[in-house]
Amino acid sequence: MIRRQFGILLIGFFGLTFVTAAPATDRQNTIAEWDFNVYLNDRKIGKHSFKVSESAGIKQVQSEANFKYTILLIPAYRYEHQAAERWSDECLLAIDARTNANGKRIDVSGEQTGAGFRVVSGTSPAELPQCVMTFAYWNANFLDQPRLLNPQTGEFVEVTVEQVGNEMLEVRGQSVDATRFRLTAYEIDMTLWYSKDDEWLALESVAKGGHIIRYELS
Repeated sequence: MIRRQFGILLIGFFGLTFVTAAPATDRQNTIAEWDFNVYLNDRKIGKHSFKVSESAGIKQVQSEANFKYTILLIPAYRYEHQAAERWSDECLLAIDARTNANGKRIDVSGEQTGAGFRVVSGTSPAELPQCVMTFAYWNANFLDQPRLLNPQTGEFVEVTVEQVGNEMLEVRGQSVDATRFRLTAYEIDMTLWYSKDDEWLALESVAKGGHIIRYELS
């Protein structure tokens, strides 16, 4: 299966999926960071940051999102998300994700066991294959996967990814040659852009009501 032939899961008003990460220590080396401004259509609603660190061959991924949408200065929707993931090569070792979607709290945890990967959301544990991936946008190899773990619900969802083509994308005021992918699944319609070196550059997702969620590097 080739990656180029196959990314924010939908939740609440916005319909986003977030991939995320684990607390770093002083002995860990930060190998990549992303700070995105997040827009609903053309209106900035918050930020989403990612940091990938590595120690003794184990990657720790930290992620934090905070969105607020207001109508006539009145808060209409609030979204907060923090998560921690640990990875060995292309396999998720553990996850701990906490989400507050406009007052609705969702917790998902999971860890690799000898028999597979056990994920718990609410009171219902599920047994998945031993090597699974979340929507790890920071690792373009996740595009090879036919199924991905939703870190917000604990669901193991089928996905389809297709390479749309190459285009010039403006990133931090500069034009970058980027490859565009479209990822679709149940209630998911998302576009991702990567550089020639497989660096994650941007993201767009179609939210409920046809609104567009857009991530721009700051």
